[in-house]
Amino acid sequence: MAGAVRVIRRGVLTGVAVLAVLVGGSGTVAAVPPPPPNPSEEELDASRRAAEARAGAVGQLTNQLAAATARLDDLNAEVELKLEEANKALVDMRAAQDAADTAERDARAARAAVDAAAAEVESARAALDRFVAGSYQQGSTIGSMSAYIGSDSPRELLARAQLLGAVGDAQLDALESMRRAQTEKANSDAAARKALEVAREKQAEAERAKATADAAHAAAVEAQDSQAARADQLEAEKQAVEQRLFEAQSRVSGLEGQRQRYADWQRQKRAEEEARARQAAMAASGQGSSGHAPASARPSAPAGASVEAVIARAMSQLGVPYAWGGGNASGPTRGIRDGGVADAHGDYRKIGFDCSGLMIYAFAGVKPLPHYSGYQYHAGRKVPLSQLRRGDMLFWGYRGGRIHHVALYLGNGQMIEAPHSGSRVKVSPVRYGGIMPYATRLIG
Repeated sequence: MAGAVRVIRRGVLTGVAVLAVLVGGSGTVAAVPPPPPNPSEEELDASRRAAEARAGAVGQLTNQLAAATARLDDLNAEVELKLEEANKALVDMRAAQDAADTAERDARAARAAVDAAAAEVESARAALDRFVAGSYQQGSTIGSMSAYIGSDSPRELLARAQLLGAVGDAQLDALESMRRAQTEKANSDAAARKALEVAREKQAEAERAKATADAAHAAAVEAQDSQAARADQLEAEKQAVEQRLFEAQSRVSGLEGQRQRYADWQRQKRAEEEARARQAAMAASGQGSSGHAPASARPSAPAGASVEAVIARAMSQLGVPYAWGGGNASGPTRGIRDGGVADAHGDYRKIGFDCSGLMIYAFAGVKPLPHYSGYQYHAGRKVPLSQLRRGDMLFWGYRGGRIHHVALYLGNGQMIEAPHSGSRVKVSPVRYGGIMPYATRLIG
């Protein structure tokens, strides 16, 4: 009996020692929570029979959800298109205005040349007047025989002939100088008229571009104002259908989900027991373990105009707010007003990116891009989606292929994008609804 007591006592002490190792040693394994319910086979059979009865309702709910999602995507695509067309018009207006300013400077330079030529004409005319007046004061008229007849001696006659010859040569030089100045004036006048004509054309082009920008902006605002309520309604409908679908699926597969969770708990429990056994064995052999692997250093973002550098720049902006009109080669910038939904989200107060602004920042080390996704679509080599590679730009079009959105492909069906007002820069699965058949490749 005493021996049995000693054996029991040793077992208890050993268990206490192992428990102390498990609780007090480094690298303690967290305890697995109590097991979840484990439904019986009868309960599972009953749930499967109920699932067959509800299958039709679940299919109907799925169709409703697909229809609501398609309507919402179509609406968002149309609004995004109008916003991007407003971006395009702004880019065109600024380019035309720059051209008009250049032409205006050319016109001013030509006018200065005209003034200089006119001054030369006046100078030449004054020189001619001086020659004519000097000839008259000496009692001679160029080309008149009276200048020779009144001579008293052959010497005086020779002197007068030399004088008249000099005056005649000077007169001809002055006339020739005046003709050259007049020709230069005419050329300068023509250049000035041409420059002014170009300036007027460029100014008219700028005004037309601004009218286009205003019209596109007004259309975007009207579309957002009139359809924002509809978008909210569709979103609410989508969420309601999702909730009903979730509830139906939960009723169909609730018990099977419990069985799965119970199986997961069993696996977790076995893993805990194996970890505790390893720790006990290590403690018994005198080998300590922290239970933590050394942290490896994160690789630094590659520099230069490479695909990985572009992706690293884009990924560095994850979580940055969406701001319509925001973003340049240096990073996020303050958004601009649109008078509609973007203003309702306060984009003009936010520092962030829109979809094309994020691409400008990502590809800053490769190529300067315009702040309009439609122009970015034509900024590089087109490749079919079947040849899509990491670092390519993806585009979405609406009704006739008009571009309204751009994102950067990351590989494995993922992309990074600045989606819409109220969102942030994020990684998303590639959406193939409305996607353009070609991607744009700037590298490789």
